[in-house]
Amino acid sequence: MDEGERPVVLFDGVCNLCAWSVRFIVAHDDGSLRFAPLQSDAATDLLERHDLDGDYFDSLVYVDSSGAYTKSDGAVRIARHLDAPYRWAWHARHLPRPLRDAAYDLLARVRYRVFGKRDSCLVPTAELEERFLARS
Repeated sequence: MDEGERPVVLFDGVCNLCAWSVRFIVAHDDGSLRFAPLQSDAATDLLERHDLDGDYFDSLVYVDSSGAYTKSDGAVRIARHLDAPYRWAWHARHLPRPLRDAAYDLLARVRYRVFGKRDSCLVPTAELEERFLARS
């Protein structure tokens, strides 16, 4: 990611919870975040630039000029871009990472079972298209 570019959220494009999360973020963020499914070439390129496996699908990834952040570190960084009261989740960064990541991992483990899975990646609406780096 080049200096000065907007942050990017990489998400599991076939996960219903993840698709809902992207729509939620877009409804409540400051407009600076961009998105790409982890299954896309754009995500693979970003992951590899930050020394993450190009087949990394275990977590959302928040990428900005300072680096790439996974699991709860990524989630709390996203919170900084949201309006109140959701922005207050940024304070969760003060909780120990092992505790935050344990909660994140639990949700990630059951996300397909509880929320389901799509046959293909989320297709953004025309309104959201400009905020997506890639579809898949």
